[in-house]
Amino acid sequence: MSSGYGERRLRVAVVGTGMIAGVHARAARAAGAEVLGVLGRNAARSAQVAAQLDLPRGYASLDEVVADAPDVVHVCTPNDQHHPQALAVIAAGIHVVCEKPLATDPARAAELVAAAADAGVVATVPFVYRYHPMVREVRARIADGELGRFLAVHGHYLQDWMLDEDASSWRVDPTASGSSRAFADIGSHWCDLVEFVTGERFTSVSAVTDVVYPTRPAASGPSFSGSPDPDPVADATERAEVTTEDTAVATFRTAAGRIGNVVVSQVAAGRKNRLWFEVDGTRGSAAFDQEQPESAWFGNERGAQIVVRDPTQGYPDQRRVAVVPAGHPQGYLDAFAAFVADTYAAVRGESPDGLPTFADGARAADVVAAVVGSSATGSWREVP
Repeated sequence: MSSGYGERRLRVAVVGTGMIAGVHARAARAAGAEVLGVLGRNAARSAQVAAQLDLPRGYASLDEVVADAPDVVHVCTPNDQHHPQALAVIAAGIHVVCEKPLATDPARAAELVAAAADAGVVATVPFVYRYHPMVREVRARIADGELGRFLAVHGHYLQDWMLDEDASSWRVDPTASGSSRAFADIGSHWCDLVEFVTGERFTSVSAVTDVVYPTRPAASGPSFSGSPDPDPVADATERAEVTTEDTAVATFRTAAGRIGNVVVSQVAAGRKNRLWFEVDGTRGSAAFDQEQPESAWFGNERGAQIVVRDPTQGYPDQRRVAVVPAGHPQGYLDAFAAFVADTYAAVRGESPDGLPTFADGARAADVVAAVVGSSATGSWREVP
């Protein structure tokens, strides 16, 4: 069935001007798209970032973006803007990539899933850690029964960019980020990844969260230390009460009755982006560390081995996303580009395996809401 795009390059626009917007723009170019321009909070900001990213246009409004008739719009704005902006793009019949969370509550996330289905547009969420080749290798080995019956999954996602009590960003403001910060931001990635890899879905959760500093500057700075473009928009001398968590620990039950556990922190000194998980089975275990993505660890009662990415070895799904020869490291940007390429393949009518869609984004919203609810009440919560 023809997608109607023929062999022409897809035309895309980026909404948002932070660090992740630049990642989207570069990944779109790597996937062969023509990036038309970028939209910031006002025309001046749009023009500034368009120049930084060497894009032809800085848009003045979302209406201008839609009027330019791109094939795909990438929504990379603060969390509270995702729902209205993605909904407007979908209403125009345009395919959409939207950063997570899809919305600051599950009901609005579900609304976006339904709207995309009704409009017949491709709608994806960048859970890009799925696209590390060794993640696909671990997933394929589990599906093939190499680890035996699933027993447990555990791990952590640790960062340190909020370690300083004077660190802040728009994510600290619950009106912009939602009721969860650390877990919604990075814990959602861990949960999506382990459910994707294991095929096990979490059905209930018991969680605790902690706010380590009662106040932080009421400033909207960069979302990660070392950002080349901090773009402050508030007075950093003013301080605001912090209500969203810096750390979280969540214990899950799966549909099979087994246990999962994760520690999430944005105040773990020296940890920049350590997403790590281990899956334990009756015949063996497997572990993956996102900061060392070229390999995975496999163990059994007789010992353990480190398996290194190699596009000439391993399962077909791993080899599909292993785009450079062994010994030439692939990393996060390659994973992001692979996700975007699969999204564009779906726009052209293909069905790439493992592509995270709005349904996965809504699933993440359900998990985050259950974690927040459990922490607030001190009780187990069902995950829908």
